[in-house]
Amino acid sequence: MALDDLDELYRDSILEHSRNPRHRERIEDPDLTADGVNRFCGDEIHVQISLDDEGRVAHVGLQSVGCAITQASGSMLTDAVLGKTLDEADKLSEAFQSMMQGRDGTVESPLDALAGVKQVPIRIKCSLLAWSTLDDGIKQHRRRK
Repeated sequence: MALDDLDELYRDSILEHSRNPRHRERIEDPDLTADGVNRFCGDEIHVQISLDDEGRVAHVGLQSVGCAITQASGSMLTDAVLGKTLDEADKLSEAFQSMMQGRDGTVESPLDALAGVKQVPIRIKCSLLAWSTLDDGIKQHRRRK
């Protein structure tokens, strides 16, 4: 891998989010919870979401153990879903996963900083762990309703 590829992979925003993840606190009595594990490397994600009276994400907590990409992607997810409905979060997740898998998905900044991860295929699962965990939580929440 060339040095330029590594620079692309570890952009400043990714490093900032991995070093200082957002919304790390565990949410008490959440409306939605989900846990995810990357069985390949052992990275873990634990997410909790509280919704407001209008069904928008009012609070999000995400605890993660893993590499810089897992940490950054999870942190970016928490910023991106705040204030969104679950339908909007679901659509954002779909677009992000499509982008990471080389399909037609496009996302707004700062999530687009993770696009460089596609150049290192083994790291794509790291970037997707938080998003697939969010998807699982949304599906579980909808089944309970």
